[in-house]
Amino acid sequence: MSVTTRRRNTLAALLAATALAVSLGACSSGGSATSSSSKAPAPAPAATATATATSADDGAASGAGAGMSDQPFGTACAAVPKDGAGSFTGMAKDPVATAASNNPLLSTLVTAVKQAGLVDTLNSAQNITVFAPTNDAFARIPKKDLDAVLADKDKLTKILTYHVVPQRLAPTALTGAHRTLGTGDLTVTGTSPDFTVNDTAKVLCGNVRTANATVYIVDTVLMPTS
Repeated sequence: MSVTTRRRNTLAALLAATALAVSLGACSSGGSATSSSSKAPAPAPAATATATATSADDGAASGAGAGMSDQPFGTACAAVPKDGAGSFTGMAKDPVATAASNNPLLSTLVTAVKQAGLVDTLNSAQNITVFAPTNDAFARIPKKDLDAVLADKDKLTKILTYHVVPQRLAPTALTGAHRTLGTGDLTVTGTSPDFTVNDTAKVLCGNVRTANATVYIVDTVLMPTS
């Protein structure tokens, strides 16, 4: 074989090897691109954060809604002191007669309870509901009649115990007829927050908790029928 022929053969071999290398490199590169393009895109950080925040807000809203039924309600609740022994927090720590004595709306009622000798009775009772007339409710009774009732312990006791139900009544259980500690039943009509007792007394501030009672502050003194 001549030198020229050998040179031609060597050159052809080198060209073939180079072409093969280039082809293999192209295939390898194409495979990588195909693999990379098949992967799902990662979620955007902003979208993930928004979803998390929305979930947290929904949970907080549910918790707040669940607690609303446990709160005092009514227009007169704004007159209750914001802090101290006469506030909702302060009243919750004391039995009902003591709690009422710290509430400026109920000073006449407290005087009547003391006059009847019922402080210890109310404070030692367990799980009761008290319909508590405001000072204005007592003021609507003619002074002569009110003084006569305050001077008659038996009659006063009958009236005051008529305002007490021997179980705690939540707002959801308030509507209906309820046996009292006094003579007869009282009847509550309406739905939260608008309740009326015996068709005359409006609940001005309800679901007030004390250590042993649930209190509904009313605008009228309730009178037993017998």
